[in-house]
Amino acid sequence: MGKQLKEAYGNVFAEMTKLSKAAAKIDETQVYEEANLETRKYMKKILDDNFLPESGLGNVENFKAFYDAITKEGKSGLILMEHYTNLDLPGILYLLEKHGEPWSIDLASRIVAVAGMKLNESNIAVRAFTEGFTRVVIYPTRSLSAVEEKEISEEEKIAEAQRARKINFAAMRAMDSCKKRGQAILVFPSGTRYRPGKPETKRGLREIDSYLRLFDCMILVSINGNCLRINPENPDDMLADIVEQDVITLTASPVINCKEFRNEVLESLPETEEDPKQKTVDKVMEILDEIHQQVEEKW
Repeated sequence: MGKQLKEAYGNVFAEMTKLSKAAAKIDETQVYEEANLETRKYMKKILDDNFLPESGLGNVENFKAFYDAITKEGKSGLILMEHYTNLDLPGILYLLEKHGEPWSIDLASRIVAVAGMKLNESNIAVRAFTEGFTRVVIYPTRSLSAVEEKEISEEEKIAEAQRARKINFAAMRAMDSCKKRGQAILVFPSGTRYRPGKPETKRGLREIDSYLRLFDCMILVSINGNCLRINPENPDDMLADIVEQDVITLTASPVINCKEFRNEVLESLPETEEDPKQKTVDKVMEILDEIHQQVEEKW
């Protein structure tokens, strides 16, 4: 069994926190955060140590076709990816760069992740871990739902709801600017890391349907292998995750036309379907799981 992340890399996190520049409290003026390349250098050490040499990309031609779509055809591009660990985002950039071709290195530089504000606001070590990668920060729906359940005044709940609206409106504008610059938006459709024994953590969020309406094309990316497992004894502490070496494979679907995909799903549903938006997201998750299982069977 591996070690807790903070035990294995306490010195690395100590150095990263010294270099941290990201906002500790998010508001609508701080939703777009460029990567801090100084902290990313330290993150690379963790990946170098734990992604075994056999790690790499599956269906490389699909990654390349996606890159061509956003750079040569001028299409807005969306990456929907499985989510198991806090190394998933650094991992896709790392493996694209490791692939070593000019297009894959450039694609890595164009990826902008949609990230919840918790990663900025929880503690400085998690913030330093996160800020090595360009992000658009959002106020997740489930975070606002948690606020509603708190024993606080109605005025405080209203103020927090207003804050959420301002942040998310600014985030949508930031994403629009990213699309115009030819950047690719990466989203984890489950909105959280998958926790074994909790299938609800692998269900796609209904609001992902909105992304399908906003982008021209997408690829779905599965993840096989895991270098950073959630610690069952301390699942809420990201730095208590268990780090260990593994072969990591990221496999891409063919490029999908978002509008056509969404229309096909909707047209297949009965008129009595109560939640068609959720069904489109369920189909995304179904395809991701199919890709994942196909790769798993080859191992």
